Amino acid sequence: MRIRDHRKDDEPEINMIPLIDVILVLIIFFVVTATFDARSVLKLELPRATGEDAKDSSRALSVLINADGRYFVDDREVLRDDIESLKATLAEVAGSDRNRKVLLRADARTQHQAVVTAYDALGQLGFRQVMIATAPEVRPQGKTQ
Repeated sequence: MRIRDHRKDDEPEINMIPLIDVILVLIIFFVVTATFDARSVLKLELPRATGEDAKDSSRALSVLINADGRYFVDDREVLRDDIESLKATLAEVAGSDRNRKVLLRADARTQHQAVVTAYDALGQLGFRQVMIATAPEVRPQGKTQ
């Protein structure tokens, strides 16, 4: 007579649920701690000028133009450099508020055509309060006006 063991054969098994949980927690941690600041990516060298600082630019729409002539509206990059793409992105980000102030930050080394295109797109959409950002002029030591 053959005596048979009725215990279930133990097959090795890898439980994936804890591994997936740990990976999701790590992904969430890295996404939350990552900085998404457009100014950290873009290295702008603003043109120099003398003048007063703008007092109320807190809710201004930010339009950045880097040295290569690429446009960034707030935190969104305009994929093409034509005026229609720029207008579409401006309209999407600004919504229907055309009284919103616009802060144009163009690199000092960018081509003049890129700045003119930005002004043209803003004018066609109806933005009338456009400010241009500049860096303060560096004065040599000892000279005063």
